[in-house]
Amino acid sequence: MEHNYSLPFAAGSLYKNKSHKHKRRRTGQPDDPRRFWDKKRNKTRINIGVAFIKWRELRDKLQLDRDADLACVLIESFPVWKHHLGSQVSELTKRRRMSWVAAVRKKTITFNNISRDTLVCSRHLHKGKPTDEMLDCDPDWVPSSHLRHTEVKATHSVQFNRSTRRLQAVTGDQAAPAPLDVAGQTDEALTADDASQMDDTDSNENTAEQQECHLCRCRRAEYKRLLEENRRLKEELAQKRMDEDSFKDDDAKVKYYTGLPCLALLMGVLTQLVPCLPQTGRKLSPFQMLLSTLMRLRLNLPIQHIAYLFSVDRKTVSTTFRDTIGSMFSHLKPLVHWPERHCLQATMPHHFVEAFGSQVAVIVDCFEIRIERASNLKARAQTFSHYKQRHTLKYLIGITPRGSISFISQGWEGDVSDKHVTENSGLLNKLLPGDLVLAECGMDIKDSVGLVCAEVKIPASTRGCSQLEAKDVEETHRIAHLKVHVERMIGCVRTKYNILNGIVPVSMVLPCQGEDMTFLDKIVTVCCALTNMCPSVAMKP
Repeated sequence: MEHNYSLPFAAGSLYKNKSHKHKRRRTGQPDDPRRFWDKKRNKTRINIGVAFIKWRELRDKLQLDRDADLACVLIESFPVWKHHLGSQVSELTKRRRMSWVAAVRKKTITFNNISRDTLVCSRHLHKGKPTDEMLDCDPDWVPSSHLRHTEVKATHSVQFNRSTRRLQAVTGDQAAPAPLDVAGQTDEALTADDASQMDDTDSNENTAEQQECHLCRCRRAEYKRLLEENRRLKEELAQKRMDEDSFKDDDAKVKYYTGLPCLALLMGVLTQLVPCLPQTGRKLSPFQMLLSTLMRLRLNLPIQHIAYLFSVDRKTVSTTFRDTIGSMFSHLKPLVHWPERHCLQATMPHHFVEAFGSQVAVIVDCFEIRIERASNLKARAQTFSHYKQRHTLKYLIGITPRGSISFISQGWEGDVSDKHVTENSGLLNKLLPGDLVLAECGMDIKDSVGLVCAEVKIPASTRGCSQLEAKDVEETHRIAHLKVHVERMIGCVRTKYNILNGIVPVSMVLPCQGEDMTFLDKIVTVCCALTNMCPSVAMKP
């Protein structure tokens, strides 16, 4: 009997639908992300075939985690010529690079023509990687194995192992290079050819060790030289940094830049000013702020020059100068002090006592500072001095018989008379009855001083007469001999702080905001106070 086992049509249709339902999705479709990663992976994939087992054995022997690490070991790039690390390192790395080029022996590879993609297989090195560049006696300092030419003589690791063991035995240095163990190679496994070559070169082992020791000495000498050079450069940098350390034990430098006699006095002034100096947003230290201000007063340096010295911008120097002068004016103004009468009499020099007793209270005179010509015609006319024939501001100064500055007025226009300055500067309010004032012959202030019951001694003038009488000549000589002290003090202040000798810009002559004095008035007062901190030129110790 024949049987028909064919599936019904419905069952066949069901099977086809199921097979279509579970059909795998292929990666050839453009929108599949796996296609992108497969292409990227194929660019770095290498098929090594039957060598895969040896590859893994070598990776385990070298104790590497990834196949990529083993690939980096097996392929080495050419050494670099380090010509900027000293003569010894430069010579050694240059010789090594030349040796590698000679060992490879390719026409396209020269000393100066080696691309980064040019690599050397580790098969040409005993340990599979090159040794340190400083161990020029190591067999792997240059490729020498399986080179397919005889121009470079093959080296042997056994010779290096023997010299290394001998060096460790003599010196006891455990940091010496470790003996080589390449694929289980031992001294007993040498062939006859290797032994003969080793015997030929055994006589040169001592020479190689001596060269190595010489190289170590050269390295130590180079290291010491670099340390000494580094120390010297740091000292030079500290000297040019314009800070406290650059002025230590150098009072001559302090006096040149600041006018003060020693660093201790400068640091004393800084201690008084630190609480008043701006503390936020500053680019200069408090010492540098004070130093830059004193340098401008002392040397009259341009603002841009000071900015270059301290490596800051021009605006920072200008703002620092104004802020520091304001703080110095507040703290140093009391140094321009009018002493009490008993203090004057107790310290009166003997030549003043011999000439006028102990009644001399002050020696006064006026000096002028040149300023820029104002754009306003009225201001220009008021500041023009007919005596100096230039635009100036006039200041009245008074000194004690001991030679310290006891009074300094505010600035007056250059066309104002000395008498007007004396009567309106506040000097008369400090005089007591019986005080004696020594003044210049052009200062006709007898009536004004007489109102406070004080007396003025002025050198006699020959105006209206042919010659002076004998008593007038003698008195004029005494007055002029003592009055010269105030002229010396004026010269001292202007010589010590050259900003008073230059042409002052109009911006310093304008009144300060919220004050009845100019910025130049503060500068003059500060200069006088700093002069009082120095030994007097009028009275020699």
